[in-house]
Amino acid sequence: MQASWMILASLFFATMSVCIKFASVYFNTFELVFYRGLIGIVFMAAICRSQKVSLKTPIPLMHVWRSVIGVSSLTAWFYAIAHLPLATAMTLNYMSGVWVAAFLVGGTLITGRLKDVARQGPVVLTVIAGFVGVVMILRPTLEQNQLWAGVIGLLSGLGAAMAYLQVAALGRLGEPEARTVLYFSIGTVLTGALAMLFVGPTDWVWPQAWWLLPIGLLAALGQLCMTKAYSSGATMVVANLQYSGIVFAALYGLFLFGDQIPLIGWAGMLLIISSGIAATALRNRTLPRVPTKNH
Repeated sequence: MQASWMILASLFFATMSVCIKFASVYFNTFELVFYRGLIGIVFMAAICRSQKVSLKTPIPLMHVWRSVIGVSSLTAWFYAIAHLPLATAMTLNYMSGVWVAAFLVGGTLITGRLKDVARQGPVVLTVIAGFVGVVMILRPTLEQNQLWAGVIGLLSGLGAAMAYLQVAALGRLGEPEARTVLYFSIGTVLTGALAMLFVGPTDWVWPQAWWLLPIGLLAALGQLCMTKAYSSGATMVVANLQYSGIVFAALYGLFLFGDQIPLIGWAGMLLIISSGIAATALRNRTLPRVPTKNH
């Protein structure tokens, strides 16, 4: 089920990206962040109510940290998108899976569990193979005058990895997934609202404004599924399966926008799918979790 949650999350996020592509013509980036979070708050509050989950958390500081690093990563990614070719920005952000593997292996080495490192090795290779598949699909480029933006893009992936590990830590402490997503939605609303004070809002255009609704719902559903996956799944396996979002995005581009996928792109998709299957098969041979104190 953990693998299914991550694949479903990737599908939701990819579909959300299609909606953002249409909505971005009528709304600026920070408005999209704000409304995405606002709709997410309403949706997740309703889920919490239906599940009789209290909105009060015993570990508020962990939620604050998750929101800070998650929103910071999102902001860095938006900066990278604005100053880099889209394929490069996405590739650097998707390095989060590699960072997750590096953090987990590093934590295992620090604690001296060398046998666990040997068991983790095959899954680490599948994560790297999946990232190679991402590069094959996106084929990123970087000019010399884009090095600073490249560093920011790299940090967006690093921040995303830290956010994912924090989600896993919250799950191990028994924090309900719906409440975790609710608090993150609050963080995105606050960030979007603060930014809108400087850039200002745009006039709503109907019926195009209806794009905001699926963006918010898909983002909330994607976050919920992702949180379920990282809370209860083998962390590196889940990190590998997030690459499936690139496959979904490429197929959307092909069927909805007429984008052409070269042979190397199809080979990259095959590599991503194969590495995901291999990681799932190897999951029982790895050490999927690390102590909460490491995060």
